[in-house]
Amino acid sequence: MNKKLVNFTFAISAVALGLFATACNGKSSANSSSSAKASGEQKITLTVWESLQGPDEFIKQAGEAYTKQHPNVTIKFVNVELGDAAGQIALDGPAGVGPDLFAAPHDKLGELVSGGHVLPTVNPDQVSNEVLGACATALTYQGKMYGYPESAETYALFYNKKLISDNEVPKTWSELVEWTKKFNAANPGKRGFVMDVGNGYYTIIFTTEKGNRLFGASGADTQNSNLNNAAAVDGMKFFQNMRKEILDVDANDMTTATVDGDFSSGNAAMHITGLWNVKPFEDAGIDFGVAPIPALPGETNPASSFSGTRAIFVSAYSDHPEEAADFARFLITPEMQQLRFNLTGAMPSINTTVNSKYMAGFLKQLDFAFPMPSIPQMGAFWDAMNNASKNIWNGADVQGELDACNNAIVGK
Repeated sequence: MNKKLVNFTFAISAVALGLFATACNGKSSANSSSSAKASGEQKITLTVWESLQGPDEFIKQAGEAYTKQHPNVTIKFVNVELGDAAGQIALDGPAGVGPDLFAAPHDKLGELVSGGHVLPTVNPDQVSNEVLGACATALTYQGKMYGYPESAETYALFYNKKLISDNEVPKTWSELVEWTKKFNAANPGKRGFVMDVGNGYYTIIFTTEKGNRLFGASGADTQNSNLNNAAAVDGMKFFQNMRKEILDVDANDMTTATVDGDFSSGNAAMHITGLWNVKPFEDAGIDFGVAPIPALPGETNPASSFSGTRAIFVSAYSDHPEEAADFARFLITPEMQQLRFNLTGAMPSINTTVNSKYMAGFLKQLDFAFPMPSIPQMGAFWDAMNNASKNIWNGADVQGELDACNNAIVGK
């Protein structure tokens, strides 16, 4: 795809998505944040928790760039993986051995706020105007914004162009099933479609027909998960039937590592995953494209996926909260967002252009995605939905499994 077209698509799509982002002209950290405070005489070190395999290098390089502007501030990277940070801050923060900033997924926000572990966003209106609207929404809890979005994400349908042409990519799940039946029959040893069938991050899409949403339209209903109503049951029955139709493999043998391997080895035509797999699949030599997720039966729009925001939070236990907030703002400037994309491939959290022939597919899907809820009940969602998805795929009663899932999450 022509790079100029990709850039144009990115910018126009962001507007069409209603994300209300702005170009950030004149809003870099050096101009709009508390740089005077961060450039004083006191020598300080800000400790940042982040993950390995890309985000670590981003923090290190961003830290070096920040220190050039603010010589009195040193950024120290410490490895705490994204999924571990919320639990670790609850232990290390009160003990006085925690970080000044740490990265965490936005669905942990309710837990972090309820525990008193994070500080509100400084100048939230200005930050909201600088970042994608989906990210600002994701980091707002009970009317107040917390954190600074490092990146946005959702997932989409990857397809191997050697096995399926652009014009064959299915627009609906029914079309996907029919195409895959024919492909499987004609290509022994290969699979027309794979996905991690035991992961609620992906299987949530089958519960979203007719606008059904986890914890309601606002994602804040603590009494009903909406995972065991008629819409969810209907969608998960279709999901279950796919095993009989096109992918008769036990859920335990369809993990993320397994299906990623199927696609990267050229043995799968289609796969649902995210931007994080672009570089690994390119490195594996796969010529692939990215398209929106197929529509559920009876619908025409792509099925709704989770959207996520990876945020950097200022710890409530930091001795340098103003300087920490200033560094966090620095991470969402256009220059740093471009650096992060270069190092990690992650979708920028602001309206900026990046040269990627895959971005248009993700942006189209993002138009139909919804933020993972951030209420504390979300903490119980993962194990419950993962288990229900595995059991349903393996033939268990759909209504019974979803009732148990709902009970585990909201206690009824």
